[in-house]
Amino acid sequence: MRKVSALLLAAERRAISGLAGLYASRMLGLFMVLPVLALYADTLAGATPLLVGVALGIYGLTQASLQIPFGLLSDRIGRKRVIAMGLVIFAVGSVIAAMADTIVGVIAGRALQGGGAVAAAIMALLADQTREQVRTAAMATIGLSIGVSFAIAMVLGPWLAAWAGLSGVFWFTALLTLVGLVVLWRWVPPAPRRLRHRDVGLDRKQFKSVMTRPDLWRLDLSIFALHLVLMAIFVAIPFRLLNAGVAAEYHGLAYLGIMALSFVAMVPLVIVAEKRQRMKLMCLLAIGAIALSLASLGMPLSQGRWLFVWLFVFFTGFNLLEATLPSMLSKLAPAGAKGTAMGVYSTSQFLGAFLGGTLGGLLANVWGLNAVFIGCALLALGWWTAMWRMPSPPPLSSEVMALHETQPDAMNLLMEHLADVVGVEDVMVVPEERLVYLKVNRDALDQAALSRLMSPPRT
Repeated sequence: MRKVSALLLAAERRAISGLAGLYASRMLGLFMVLPVLALYADTLAGATPLLVGVALGIYGLTQASLQIPFGLLSDRIGRKRVIAMGLVIFAVGSVIAAMADTIVGVIAGRALQGGGAVAAAIMALLADQTREQVRTAAMATIGLSIGVSFAIAMVLGPWLAAWAGLSGVFWFTALLTLVGLVVLWRWVPPAPRRLRHRDVGLDRKQFKSVMTRPDLWRLDLSIFALHLVLMAIFVAIPFRLLNAGVAAEYHGLAYLGIMALSFVAMVPLVIVAEKRQRMKLMCLLAIGAIALSLASLGMPLSQGRWLFVWLFVFFTGFNLLEATLPSMLSKLAPAGAKGTAMGVYSTSQFLGAFLGGTLGGLLANVWGLNAVFIGCALLALGWWTAMWRMPSPPPLSSEVMALHETQPDAMNLLMEHLADVVGVEDVMVVPEERLVYLKVNRDALDQAALSRLMSPPRT
């Protein structure tokens, strides 16, 4: 089998760095509002806890509604055009929110921010720009950039709001988006082709099979619940920090310490999950930690330094799930259906954000801040129960391999031979893409037999 270097080419490095930066900056703009909106809402006419919660989460509704249509549109008119259009919509939403002096205006701006739903188009462009053997690493870079952007947003948002007010946060987001447009057109290389990628994009033929898999919808439920509770509690957390004696301008330092310690605590747990095949155990442990911390935050146990202890426990569980849930999805998704499964998963995440903000605002509006934490803790208990019966994910990885010229003519025979290779658990051959999608157990894989099957015939 002809060996192809897995080292990144110059064009691939530019594409990965540029698109990861675009994705991260967009998520940074969405997340920076979380730790500050509830605190500064008293400057907005008509603000109530319920409407503050809606403003926090409304981006998730428009994002969930439009991300798949935008991804399909990018197949027709081009990735960069759709991404540029989405960034412009996002910038307009940021400007509207920055100029708003009412909570309704902020809600409208946040809804437009979510309407710039370019996540699927960015991932598709990244797939266009990278070879199969480096694509997994490229996607991991995007995932890492999202985690980093969340941590930065928790620190940067309070500092910007203390310096320039809530409107300053939105103006900064708009400026960042305009810089992103320059990066898109000047730094990210033109896509050499525009193809469907089943490991990234949606395949409507596989939608039903993905939606009816209990193990996959449990993961969809998990990311839905995770972002629901995250969005809900930020209706209340800023006020808890104020009550603990942390001035608003120092909230960023509090989040910095909590997030840094939670990342350090998360790393060995991720290693145990991946290396020792304890994914389900770590998942249950994380959900249990979230439920415990939320229940404690809703009781007198959260006074003084205990507030920071329980926030540390919560964000350790949150970060652990953010790292392990996509890995579990990749292991469980059928061959060639990873992109479809990820599309449903992402939609669930954004719907959770929308409902979480609304639920948190409603609970705070009717029963007070403690009810936000208690309500989310009860939801987390139900979530833990649903995950208890989920089977442990098998130690499988996705593999994408190129077909040589003669192989499409013998597709059925090739599928049979590939299925017989030790360590190959699932196969999908797609002649029109000239690709083979595999699910393999790398520890047991007969790499030599696989290489012989996929090598071009000798002449």
